[in-house]
Amino acid sequence: MFEVRVTADFAAAHFLRDYNGKCENLHGHNYKVYAHVKGPKLNEGGMLLDFSKLKAALREVCKQLDHTNLNDLAVFDQNPSAERIAMYIYDGIIALLKKEGIDLSYSAGKTEPALYCVDVFETETSRARYRVDE
Repeated sequence: MFEVRVTADFAAAHFLRDYNGKCENLHGHNYKVYAHVKGPKLNEGGMLLDFSKLKAALREVCKQLDHTNLNDLAVFDQNPSAERIAMYIYDGIIALLKKEGIDLSYSAGKTEPALYCVDVFETETSRARYRVDE
């Protein structure tokens, strides 16, 4: 199995509802995001996937979040946890690349490359992952 990963970042504010602690107050993070693609075979050029396509899609989705208050985005239902952010970014990458004719959606036994997880780091030591291959 081969795997590639690209990275992007964005800065945003949020607060967590139904949480008892300092994160219930408005605060910000410099998020780092990793998008992981895996697949069992390489293309004619010896690559799993063109890095530039994946990187462009990831950066476009992160750009939509950059310098926002994430609580203002309806998709997070007023509770933009790192887990929900990771799922949002995963779904955004899939949608953008499908428009370009690249299907990175995951299914068991798929022999083409698939986006199988997105990691969102709020800090260097705190990560949430949205993963679809299990």
